[in-house]
Amino acid sequence: QVQLVESGGGLVQAGGSLRLSCAASGRTFNSYTMGWFRQAPGKEREFVARSRWTGVNIYYLDYADSVKGRFSISRDNAKNTVYLQMNSLKPEDTAVYYCAAGSGRTTTNAGSYDYWGQGTQVTVSS
Repeated sequence: QVQLVESGGGLVQAGGSLRLSCAASGRTFNSYTMGWFRQAPGKEREFVARSRWTGVNIYYLDYADSVKGRFSISRDNAKNTVYLQMNSLKPEDTAVYYCAAGSGRTTTNAGSYDYWGQGTQVTVSS
């Protein structure tokens, strides 16, 4: 069982930055694919970024086209924490952001993840 707790959301002006954190429980954090998703009101949950374990001490990073060049995912395995650095934020980035963990064959599809956090609200004002 893995528990995920997000933090770092808030209200920011367009062009600003936020860093989200996701603290995970569990002893095998380093072998999990960690992902960030978001869900805006009235919309489906969508993929944002992931840090996929490749089977060795290398992680493959993947981003949605809408956030490439602006968002960056990173992880600190010693702290069991994954981060999402969000720069040049836009009003359309407003959503609840969720952290997710997957131990199997994970993709950019939310259904491929096993564990989810409770979400943290990010609001970008224009």
